[in-house]
Amino acid sequence: MKCRRFRSSLAARVRWRVRELVRVAFAACLVVSLLIGIVACHASTPAPAPVTITLLDPGWLDKQFLSWRAHEEEEFTRETGIIVKDFPAPETAIDQLALLRRLLDNSTDAPDVFAIDVIWPAMTARYSLNLNPYLADTAQDFPSLVANDTINGQLVAMPYHADAGLLFYRSDLLREYGYHSPPATWDELEKMAARIQKGERAKGNHQFWGYVWEGAPSEGLTCNALEWQASEGGGRIIESDGKISVNNPAAIHSWERAARWVGSISPPSVVAYREWDALNIWRAGNAAFMRNWPAAYSTSQNTDSAARNKFVATVLPGGRSGHVGTLGGASLSVFRNSRHPVEAVALVRFLCRRDVERGRSMATSQPSVMPALYDIPEVTQTFPHFADLNRIFRNSLGVRPSTVAGARYEQVSQAYFESVHSVLTRQKPAAQAAADLEQELICITGLPSTNQRGEEHGN
Repeated sequence: MKCRRFRSSLAARVRWRVRELVRVAFAACLVVSLLIGIVACHASTPAPAPVTITLLDPGWLDKQFLSWRAHEEEEFTRETGIIVKDFPAPETAIDQLALLRRLLDNSTDAPDVFAIDVIWPAMTARYSLNLNPYLADTAQDFPSLVANDTINGQLVAMPYHADAGLLFYRSDLLREYGYHSPPATWDELEKMAARIQKGERAKGNHQFWGYVWEGAPSEGLTCNALEWQASEGGGRIIESDGKISVNNPAAIHSWERAARWVGSISPPSVVAYREWDALNIWRAGNAAFMRNWPAAYSTSQNTDSAARNKFVATVLPGGRSGHVGTLGGASLSVFRNSRHPVEAVALVRFLCRRDVERGRSMATSQPSVMPALYDIPEVTQTFPHFADLNRIFRNSLGVRPSTVAGARYEQVSQAYFESVHSVLTRQKPAAQAAADLEQELICITGLPSTNQRGEEHGN
């Protein structure tokens, strides 16, 4: 009897154990099936593609700069996973602005981030995202640069590299002719250039000139003439208070002096020179002085340059009102209707970051917009002229009237450089050119003009 009960109990336990094993096996199969389904689902759904944003930045079309830009973009992608695609850009500033406007007007083709010249903020403000909520706390720039990018209280761009007009001079030739320092004034430059030119030509170099600069009827001439005029106290074309200042004795004197250079210490063809024309003569060893931008420093130090290790860059000569160097450079804007504003702002933040700015300055000789970087020995030892740039950015900037003129700046600048060019080519006396220009600027802008005789003119 006991044996039967034992067998019956054993059979019950076996049946229970079998049922438990079946339940466990079923549960395991269910889990495996779910895992297979999840894996299959993930296998059939591709990972989201990384965000790609577009950047339009001519970067002077300089090979050295563009090579470093590729390095920066690779580092940005490594840090963020965001891919940057570059837009091709034309060579001249006028063509670049025309392309940018076409792209921004057609929002589907607009770049997410675009570089703008220092004279463009007012012209591109309506396309630009206000960066104050995103980047104002990170700005470490010279106040004048931030002010230049602020339109109606909105930070429409972030300063990202800066320029100012500089004087390049052959230090070896100055020593040879007994000069212990560069010219402090424009009149001194004229005398020194004439003497060195005469001496070099007497040695047999009949291609040698005392001074080369940008005299073509273009924005480059606006920069040069503003430096001549403002340093003599002749005004800055349109003052910050909205008064036109071109028809005055100081401005007229500065233009007349420059006209005297053409064919004497400067080539007759200087009236058609742009930056590279002047730079080519300088690099060939055929000029004692050159006016150009900081980017010319590295190019002048290339192994194929006759000026290599024989020159210094410093502040431009001054006049009765001191030294003036025209502000140049670029800032970065974010397209107001970008499909990827967060990623676009991230790119601007990266490119304007201190360590990135420092690396760019060291690799390309491109001046930084951060004052603190001008105090780093590594930077100033490599590029001694940065100390002078620091002085210019703080005290001696010649800011073109792009903000006060707004959308009319292109017309203002064209009227200005064409008037000055007419003096350089002796088509008009300087006094007549200044009077005509004054009336033309009044018509273009509707602003009044006050000359140094206290006479106010307007519509």
